Amino acid sequence: MEYQPIMSQQNSNYGISNPGYTLAAGGRPAMFAPPAAAGAAADGPSAPPAGVFDSMPGYEGTLAGGGGGFLPPPMPACPVVPPEPGPEQPHWNIPSITEDTAREALVLFASSKCCYSSAPAKDGLITNMEAFNTYRYRLETFTETRSTEWSHEPYKGQPVDAFAQPPPGPWDIPAKIPSFFLDDKQTIKVPYTSSMKSCHICLGMGRKPCKDCAGAGNKVCWVCNGSGFRHGDDRCHQCNGRGRDNCSHCHGQGSKQCDVCQGKQQLLVYINLTVKWTNNCDSYVVEQLSGLQVNNLSTVSGKELFRDSQYMVYPVMGFPDPAVVNNAQRLVNEHQGKYSQTSRILQQRQTIELIPVTKVTYLWKGKSNIYFVYGNEFKVNADNYPATCCCCTVM
Repeated sequence: MEYQPIMSQQNSNYGISNPGYTLAAGGRPAMFAPPAAAGAAADGPSAPPAGVFDSMPGYEGTLAGGGGGFLPPPMPACPVVPPEPGPEQPHWNIPSITEDTAREALVLFASSKCCYSSAPAKDGLITNMEAFNTYRYRLETFTETRSTEWSHEPYKGQPVDAFAQPPPGPWDIPAKIPSFFLDDKQTIKVPYTSSMKSCHICLGMGRKPCKDCAGAGNKVCWVCNGSGFRHGDDRCHQCNGRGRDNCSHCHGQGSKQCDVCQGKQQLLVYINLTVKWTNNCDSYVVEQLSGLQVNNLSTVSGKELFRDSQYMVYPVMGFPDPAVVNNAQRLVNEHQGKYSQTSRILQQRQTIELIPVTKVTYLWKGKSNIYFVYGNEFKVNADNYPATCCCCTVM
């Protein structure tokens, strides 16, 4: 499924009257004027002079390094279809686990512990099994956000297309949407925003003074400490008596190739559009009185009883537990209010799982003990297992 962009009106108020441009032969816009020396000290992305592209609709305020490029989603071109109630709710309960299943789960739990005896799990007498089926409601909102930033790269003859025509609006640029509910990111170079400028780091020289030798090309000889001699009148063989060695970092040249423009002297400057897809997920688990901590349930799955996926979901109705109904309404309202302001909502999905929780009571050596079996994985929680060392096993 590909995103169909909503077209917006374009403002064609561009041209060479913008400050910071020089003219090439023939009067066409060619490149930005060289930057001032004071601005050349900072590394990192660099943008054209302030105000050059402020007339581009949708790109006002775009800065280097990603600042100021937040793009709120446009208004829909047509009325949004209101959400519809989900499918009929099914039967909300599932059978409890059997005694054999509960015992096998405890045996597997004990065998996974290096110093747990399996005797209580195998031979303990199960006296009671109590089911505490627990519901988990989950809401996912799949959103798309867009942001812009100025970027640059060494100029190696790439097309310079600024002013050839107005660039498309940031939300008009097509991007291939990934599968719903999977996070992804795509970076797109915005057409008709590419221009040239002198490198702001080396001031268009292609080279920078070597920091190691401060541009001198040589340093005090480390062997003779600058004297040119060793042990009296013996000439230093390291520097041939000069007292200085060629700098090994710049090979005696006093400068190194600029790593920003890679010696090309010019940079191609353009706007990058970052499209980010995020699956925003929140869940609510109904509190149950079994004694098992609710946070244990985050690591297991349940039986999916209900699923509804559409552009905007309608809160769950007719559920037997009012806590689920109330919190479903709360999360739907929160998601639609929160994410519609900062991003474009592409799809929502709500599910209800029934997570089986069984509290098992058993006797071992005359004492009563409990453990919990929960989730589709039959995971066990047995904090007070009665034989935690193999040497304690009773035959």
